[in-house]
Amino acid sequence: MEIKKVTDPAFSKYGRVLDLDVSDLLSKLATTKVPGDVFYTPSDANLESCVEFNELSNSIFGGMPIQIGYCNGHNKLLNAVEYHRDSEINIPVGTTIFMLGAQQDVGDDFSYDSSKMEIFEAPGGSVVEFYATTLHFAPCHVDESGFQVAVVLPKGTNTDAPQIAGNYAEDKLLFARNKWLIAHEEWAGKGDAFVGIKGANLSI
Repeated sequence: MEIKKVTDPAFSKYGRVLDLDVSDLLSKLATTKVPGDVFYTPSDANLESCVEFNELSNSIFGGMPIQIGYCNGHNKLLNAVEYHRDSEINIPVGTTIFMLGAQQDVGDDFSYDSSKMEIFEAPGGSVVEFYATTLHFAPCHVDESGFQVAVVLPKGTNTDAPQIAGNYAEDKLLFARNKWLIAHEEWAGKGDAFVGIKGANLSI
């Protein structure tokens, strides 16, 4: 399985690397715990107190209210793919692996072939934007120290899903607020998520 760099031209269909100094955010993120599995919180008050908060909100999200949370832990599997209606910023403390795909490859029946995923390595301290149409999920670690990744999104994303009638076909994918998700049948945490990933549950 080829692992490319986020500086590779192939990454440009999924996102871009931003030239930002986020040293204060990184120093706060480095103090967060790294569990044996995967832990995600949408909003963390300590991270949101970083000096870069207003720059991220105003320059990167155009003045939209944002939240800064984190995803830490150990992971080697794809398990699912998700997308939002906006970009997501990921900022890893150390070298981290991301499995990425394109929403354009999701079928009319909302199935997705995992063989279309591409794998990218992001260096520690990089500020990586995933476009709204980029399929992604939990990061993957490169060594046993695990991963620590700050996740910046519009405020409210990944919190409780709204109540919907389910009349719109895509409603079946709405797993949380501003989070549409397609699960692999082997994902232990899928719950009542829509299962639509075809092929292998990829592993790094």
